[in-house]
Amino acid sequence: MQQTEPFVFNSPHSGRVYPDAFLAMSRLDRTSIRRSEDHYVDELFAGVIQLGAPLLAAQFPRAWLDVNREPYELDPRMFDGTLPSFANIGSMRVAGGLGTIPRLVAENMDIYRGRLSVEEGLSRIERVYRPYHATLRRMIAQTHVQFGKAILIDCHSMPANIRVAGGNRRPDMIIGDRYGVSAAHDLSHAAVSILSSLGYNVVRNKPYAGGFITEHYGRPARGLHALQIEINRGLYVNEDTLEKTAGFDLLKADLGEFAGEMMAHVREDLGDDRLAAE
Repeated sequence: MQQTEPFVFNSPHSGRVYPDAFLAMSRLDRTSIRRSEDHYVDELFAGVIQLGAPLLAAQFPRAWLDVNREPYELDPRMFDGTLPSFANIGSMRVAGGLGTIPRLVAENMDIYRGRLSVEEGLSRIERVYRPYHATLRRMIAQTHVQFGKAILIDCHSMPANIRVAGGNRRPDMIIGDRYGVSAAHDLSHAAVSILSSLGYNVVRNKPYAGGFITEHYGRPARGLHALQIEINRGLYVNEDTLEKTAGFDLLKADLGEFAGEMMAHVREDLGDDRLAAE
C-alpha cells in the first residue's frame, strides 16, 4: 500500500493462531483460552488500509504472549528456573497474572497445567515480542519522517460488562491517552467527539487509560502521538460463542468513518506545526 496519512493502526491482541504445543500446555479448552482475545479487532479496522494508513495486527494470541507489556514483565511463580535479574517481577500487571507471558485469561482462569521453562518464556520474547515492536517502531518512525508527525491508534476491545467507576454507565468506547500524556489534547477530544457524533457512548481514560504501547510510543512534544481505543464487545460479538453478531458490519463501517474523520481533522484543522509542537 501507499501511505498517504500520518496514522499507524495497531491491533496487538486480536491474534487467533494458537500453536498446538501451547494448547497442549494449557488446562483450558479451545473456547475458554480465547477469552482474552480482542475478537476480530483487526477486521474491524481493516478499512484504514484503503484510507492510506498501515495496520499492524498480531497473529499470535495474547494468552501466549502479550506485546502490550514491558518486554520482561514475568511472574517467577510460572517458571521452573530462575528469571534473569533484569526481569520486572513486581509490576501490578504481573501480580494480576497479566504479564508479558500471561498466567491468566479473562475471568481469572489459569492457562497452564504446570510451570514453563525459563528458556520457553525468554524465547517467545526474543523470537516474537522484539520483532513485533521493531516493526511497529519502524512504521512509526517512517511515518514521522514522511509527514513530520505520527499518530498511533492502538486498537482493543473490552468485555461488555465493563462499567465506569462510580456508576452503572456501560461505555461503548473508551479513548485512552494516559491522562493527557501520550497525545495532544486536540486529538483525544476529536476522537471522543467523532465517536459520540456517530451515536456511541464514549468516555476517556476510565477504566482504561492506555497500556505499555500507548505509554511507550506517545511523545507529543516530538510529534509522536498515541491513542488507545477500547470497543465494547457487546456491540459486535457474542461473548459466549465468540461469533460475530449482526452489529459487526455497522460497527466496522462506523470505525472506518471514524478513522477517515480523524485523518481529515489532522489534515484540515490542526496542521503540521500545532501537532508537531504539542
